Amino acid sequence: MAGFPVNPIRTLPQAVCDKVRFNADGLVPAVVQADSGEVLMLAWMDSVALAATIQTRKATYWSRSRQEYWVKGETSGNTQDVLGVSLDCDGDTVLLRVHQHGAACHTGTRTCFDDFPVTLE
Repeated sequence: MAGFPVNPIRTLPQAVCDKVRFNADGLVPAVVQADSGEVLMLAWMDSVALAATIQTRKATYWSRSRQEYWVKGETSGNTQDVLGVSLDCDGDTVLLRVHQHGAACHTGTRTCFDDFPVTLE
C-alpha cells in the first residue's frame, strides 16, 4: 500500500466504528474543506484510509479507478495536513478540515469546484 511506510494495518477507533456508515462498496465520501472554509474536493475512503488519516494526519483516500490507496500529495507535492475529522449526523459522510499545500485538484487548480459554476435563475 502506497503511503504507509512501516505499518500498513490501520484500524479505526471504536467510537468512529460505532458511528461511520460505509456504503455497500465499503466506502464513505469525504468532503475536503480548507482551513479558510473553502470546499476543495470530494474523495472516497474505506476504513483503512480513514484510520490512516486519523492516525497520520495526512489525507489518505481510496482510488476507485486505480483500486489503491493514495496519500494526497505523495506524487504531486500538493499535500493536505489534516486539522480535523468530523462525521455528519447520519455517519455516512466524512468532513476533513485540512491545511492545503498547493493545488487540491488533479487539474492543478486550488479547488475541484472552480471550472463550472452553475448559474442560478
